Amino acid sequence: MKQQHTISFIISLFLCCSITLHAQEEKEEVAIKKDSIQLRYGLRLGTDASKLIRTALDDDYSGFEINGDYRLTKDLFIAGEIGNEEKTTTNDFLDVTAKGSYFKVGFDYNLYDNWAGADNMIYSGFRIGASTFSQTRTSYTVYSTNQYWQPQFSSTESIESSGLSAIWVELILGIKAEVFTNFYIGINAQLKGMITQDQPVDFENLFVPGFNKTFDSGRIGVGYGYNVSYLIPLFKKNKNSVKTKKEVDN
Repeated sequence: MKQQHTISFIISLFLCCSITLHAQEEKEEVAIKKDSIQLRYGLRLGTDASKLIRTALDDDYSGFEINGDYRLTKDLFIAGEIGNEEKTTTNDFLDVTAKGSYFKVGFDYNLYDNWAGADNMIYSGFRIGASTFSQTRTSYTVYSTNQYWQPQFSSTESIESSGLSAIWVELILGIKAEVFTNFYIGINAQLKGMITQDQPVDFENLFVPGFNKTFDSGRIGVGYGYNVSYLIPLFKKNKNSVKTKKEVDN
């Protein structure tokens, strides 16, 4: 009888250990593994290389832009741009130069889930932009439908309209890639909607600094940029990544 009690105890102990081990394995399987991945927080400053290239290649254009962003959370950045542009537009009836400065402010949101240690971005963004500028008309021609009896009137009198302003909004889609430590290159496309703009005397805006072409004073515009930037790290925060034991083992 004593031997039977001993055997029963051993079997019970074995079953108890088996159940405990199995429960422990299941617990480890679904346990959350927290890896300490540090995100860099700081000011990222750069320039739009496309404006510098266009300035070098296009005699009718000059421009410069400084852009930057600052990380607020893991994926949200406050961002903005400030710049200056001068563009001469010439066609059969008008020769006009737009010149002025602009700034834009808004945010970018990173849609890309980086692997450990990487800091790349596929992002969408929003901006509110404002510009102060002047328009100088150096020559113009008045089209005449009856040119046989009355030739077209032309004038080379220079007229400047200064103190003009414009406000618009932008939707942005772009990419930023860290090619070296803290050094980034990127490209973006912009869809713009004009809210309000001042018109010069006797003609309409053909180009607004920061907004680009107005397409016969339409409210929709487009733009693009090639960004080169450098991150000035200020501090780091830990980001907890969630993984199961099975993912870690793989």
